[in-house]
Amino acid sequence: MSDIPITLRRMVIRRADNRCEYCGLSQAGQEATFHIDHITPTIAGGRTVADNLALACVSCSLRKGANRTSVDPQTGATVSLYNPRQALWSLHFRWDGVVVVGISQAGRATIVALDMKRSIILAIRREEEILGRHPPNRETT
Repeated sequence: MSDIPITLRRMVIRRADNRCEYCGLSQAGQEATFHIDHITPTIAGGRTVADNLALACVSCSLRKGANRTSVDPQTGATVSLYNPRQALWSLHFRWDGVVVVGISQAGRATIVALDMKRSIILAIRREEEILGRHPPNRETT
């Protein structure tokens, strides 16, 4: 894990509105502190700059790891994972209640790679819905 300057860390959190930029989960109410994720991992030459960083909940961060691609379950194609710095979330995903639905190859592949439909996250989203924090109400997340 690389050292990320505090000013850059704060900027990433603010830009993400304190939400995971992959699954949309709010940091509010979560015990574990969200990670600053290198979209292109440092092991693959990714730099610690704003355009390569995203706020990620612990589950998304750990599942993504150094992966940059996954298989789209609909087409079988290996595709790049969703990149929150290069595309709007709404072009790759939509909500069906508390379930995230992939509407592009990258969206579907990202859902599989990050296991965004596992039962525990659905339960957390149901609780977030009751608390008024789900679904996220912004275009990018």
